[in-house]
Amino acid sequence: MIETSQPLVIAVILNTSRKDDTLACLQSLAQQDYPNLRLVVLDNTSTDGSVQAIGSAYPQVQIIALRENLGYAGNNNVGISAALEQGADWVFVLNEDIVLAPNVVSCLMLEARIHPQTGILGPLVYHFDPPTVIQTAGGVMTANWDAVHTGQNQPDTGQFAQPRRVDWISGCAILVRAEVIRQNGMIDPRFFYYWEETEWCVRIARAGWEVWAVPAAHIWHKGVQINYQPGPNVTYYATRNRLLLLSTHHAPIRAWIYALFNLIRTLGAWTILPRWKNHRAHRDALWQGFWDFVCRRWGIRSQ
Repeated sequence: MIETSQPLVIAVILNTSRKDDTLACLQSLAQQDYPNLRLVVLDNTSTDGSVQAIGSAYPQVQIIALRENLGYAGNNNVGISAALEQGADWVFVLNEDIVLAPNVVSCLMLEARIHPQTGILGPLVYHFDPPTVIQTAGGVMTANWDAVHTGQNQPDTGQFAQPRRVDWISGCAILVRAEVIRQNGMIDPRFFYYWEETEWCVRIARAGWEVWAVPAAHIWHKGVQINYQPGPNVTYYATRNRLLLLSTHHAPIRAWIYALFNLIRTLGAWTILPRWKNHRAHRDALWQGFWDFVCRRWGIRSQ
């Protein structure tokens, strides 16, 4: 890709034995109409021939082999650090299981020029199947500090036609100004996985930067389906990390009451009610997540 006077965007893609998805993502990045884009793939000890396939198909892509699994947060920090060292003006953190329309980066960067106080930008995210149903049009933090996807599972009828300021952007595709990262830090590695991008957005917004959702930029995300049923690991990280976010940012007492009330109610239902007997693994994960928060145990879940 040709170097220009346009700000340098470095995309960071984390791959863990998802060769075909990563190749499809890289193909869509190679077709971007933005002229100053570089690509970095972080390989998390893949065993499916990813490194060889990526190197053969896209020799211009930098591949960084990760030495240990530090989760979404810590693994991506390796790529973010490399991007900053290489002089990136913006760092585009991407999941390997997304496909981008050809104008995504240019649309996001146009919005950055229009709003110079922008620190974070994100595209309109569709489900991969069906491809016209919205997965997220940016996130909102409710009064009780619930992180809610705007437009989730709605057919796209043009209801999000204009760029909008939002509270947070999905981590499947989040573009962050390098200056903002230097000022406010990278992704908090304590989270490991889940709620980490929300905390990043909250932290950056509290420092005075704006977060924007840009609906003209379209991507399709394979990893979450309309009927998505998360496993116990998600229950664990969602429980622990939501409480970690509340603690880190000194959430108001009403948010704590709401979170703890729902935790106790859910724990009781999954323990007592017969119709939830198949949720015992989720019950155990929820309790472990709460207890690990109390004990300040972060990072990967212990089994």
